[in-house]
Amino acid sequence: KWHHVAVTYDGSSKAAGLKIFVNAEDESTHTLHDSLTRQINQWSAGHRAFAIGSRFRDRGFKDGVVDELRGYDRRLSTLEVQQLADGKSLKKALATDVDELSPDVLARLREYYFLSVDTAMKAKRADLRLARAGWNEVMDKTPAVSIMREQAQPRKAYLLERGSYEDRGEEVFADTPDFLPPFPADQPRTRLGLAKWLLAPEHPLTARVVVNRYWQLLFGQGIVRTPEDFGFQGQAPTHAELLDWLALDFRKNGWDVRRLIKQIALSSTYRQSSVVAAEVRNKDPENKRYARGPSQRLSAEMVRDNVLAISGLLVNKVGGPPVKPYDLALAYTPLKVDSGGKLYRRSLYTFWKRTSPAPVMITMNANKREVCRMRREITASPLQALVLLNGPQFVEASKVLAAKLVKKYQQDEKAIANEAFRLLTSRLPTDAELEVLQLLHGEQLEHFADHGDAAKKLLAVGETPADETIAADRLAATTVLVNTIMNLDEAVRNK
Repeated sequence: KWHHVAVTYDGSSKAAGLKIFVNAEDESTHTLHDSLTRQINQWSAGHRAFAIGSRFRDRGFKDGVVDELRGYDRRLSTLEVQQLADGKSLKKALATDVDELSPDVLARLREYYFLSVDTAMKAKRADLRLARAGWNEVMDKTPAVSIMREQAQPRKAYLLERGSYEDRGEEVFADTPDFLPPFPADQPRTRLGLAKWLLAPEHPLTARVVVNRYWQLLFGQGIVRTPEDFGFQGQAPTHAELLDWLALDFRKNGWDVRRLIKQIALSSTYRQSSVVAAEVRNKDPENKRYARGPSQRLSAEMVRDNVLAISGLLVNKVGGPPVKPYDLALAYTPLKVDSGGKLYRRSLYTFWKRTSPAPVMITMNANKREVCRMRREITASPLQALVLLNGPQFVEASKVLAAKLVKKYQQDEKAIANEAFRLLTSRLPTDAELEVLQLLHGEQLEHFADHGDAAKKLLAVGETPADETIAADRLAATTVLVNTIMNLDEAVRNK
């Protein structure tokens, strides 16, 4: 059976400006959302096609047929829609004597006149269209940020009998646990009210959770070692009074995160050496008593950012859209890699899909974002060394740092090895270590002197060009030296 369907729209960006007609009858509609702010052809790159009988991720108009599609550059009146459907409504209304017209038809004729005939209204609508076009241009240039908005009428919630969505039990209302401070009577039961309750001075939990997270960041383990569970099923704090004091101090000083991190990092507890006698380590293998300093591999983001910072490539610009460094081309094929300064932005800005982080991040134990994780498992694997030795970002950083060292110390191999080791490990090498490093540098220099093509191939890695004022064999050998030190345990671990 064929049906005539028509949709009219007045360009107001409001639901009230849209009508749907089926077989010339004005269908009633129910408005779920009324917040259109963008042009329809700019909602998503790559999905701008106009389709009839289909929509994104939908089966579409299955077993149906669409015929005779028409589009108009203005809003049609109700009578014009009916005329398109039955071929007679508008003609009949115009041919009927005014005295014989019903109030409903008379109103529709008035609508038809102002929408399609009256010249003054046409001019007004033209002015309105220009004004809306200006407004839309401003809106389209403004970056969009996804936010959540409270509903005017909160949706009711119920206990579900045996978990069945169709079997509703008692109605429940938003509230906070009884064992925590009561919800403020003067605050709305919304996310804003919840946020103010969480940060209220008498709330015992929020500041402790925050302090514990930053302690965990610096020490590898929190004072409460189950950050995902501060309840009875979680572990008790190893130093409850310390956690209380830090939380109160943090709150009294305006929730200043920078001050908190500095306070912990400058403490005598954090500044201890991680190297202790076997007897001490055996007595407290998990370091719950903090008799030694922390020793753990840096996170994936810290490893990459540290290497870029040492080489001088790191771009410290704050904010902006996500960027696509080298390794993303391996994960999201096809994907165009960025160029210039975008390649050296902090890892915070690296583009990734929720279920698929960048390959370097995955190798270094970055979590997928399918679920919220309060702590990251840190492991050591051969794949991590493979990435640090061969990843374009790390090889390029090694090349840039090597060029700086060679230009500074020329052919003083001892000074180059000393400086490279100090920059990457924060200490000078021992005599034995320095001897090994100089031996490595000499072997690589000899190798690249005999294999010029290999040196050029190594120095071609990355967008930053090799310094042509330095001999290729010397720069390549120093690059290998730097890259080797970069892979030492001390270079990727806080200690």
